[in-house]
Amino acid sequence: MSDEDALINRRKLGELVEKQLLAQLQTGALKPGDTLPSERELMERYKVGRPSIREAMQSLHRKGLIQIRHGERPRVAEPSFDRTLSELAETMRHVLLFSGGSLGHLKEARILFETQMARRAAEDHAQDNLDHIKATLDHQAMSTVGSPEFMRLDGEFHAAIAKVSANPILESLSRALFSWLSEFHVDQVRKPGLESVTISEHRAIFDAIKAGDAAGAEREMQNHLTRANDLYKASHVSQSG
Repeated sequence: MSDEDALINRRKLGELVEKQLLAQLQTGALKPGDTLPSERELMERYKVGRPSIREAMQSLHRKGLIQIRHGERPRVAEPSFDRTLSELAETMRHVLLFSGGSLGHLKEARILFETQMARRAAEDHAQDNLDHIKATLDHQAMSTVGSPEFMRLDGEFHAAIAKVSANPILESLSRALFSWLSEFHVDQVRKPGLESVTISEHRAIFDAIKAGDAAGAEREMQNHLTRANDLYKASHVSQSG
């Protein structure tokens, strides 16, 4: 058997082991926080070698289903929407790079999503929601212009608005949409030299949310994501000239 054939055979056996372990996860035989059997136990149970077991473990780890730490047995991961969406990052990179029109579709999806999150936040928010959004905005305004922290807080501002929904999936989706764009098309979420415009737009969105102006919050978010405002246009013309 050639080295290539051996590798293929190992991967096939690894896939079979993975399917068996997935079945235990799906039936609840293995629950979040549970440790998996040792490599030796799994080798004896499934009659395969150590490489096949490790192939299965690495695949489950990449999918975010188990945690692997040096010196410890693998453990079933706690459910996490953030981690689940982050696992799609490489897939999104491939889609955005090689699927024509996908960036435009992602931008459109984000605009529809974020405008509705802003509207919902204006319609139904508690004081602690407002405090959290305001604190995030204030921290961003005080952070160094153009720094990674400024970019991080930009995403956190949008996530804070989505958090008002009390739906963790929506909050995680907000983080994922911003992360995908900032990692693979940073020009879509960052305009160097226009950070003051970003802060101004964020304040307009926050003010509308605080006032309970749902239509205004939606409009300001739309303006922010499409840069359809006079301040941006004036700054853009100044930079271009």
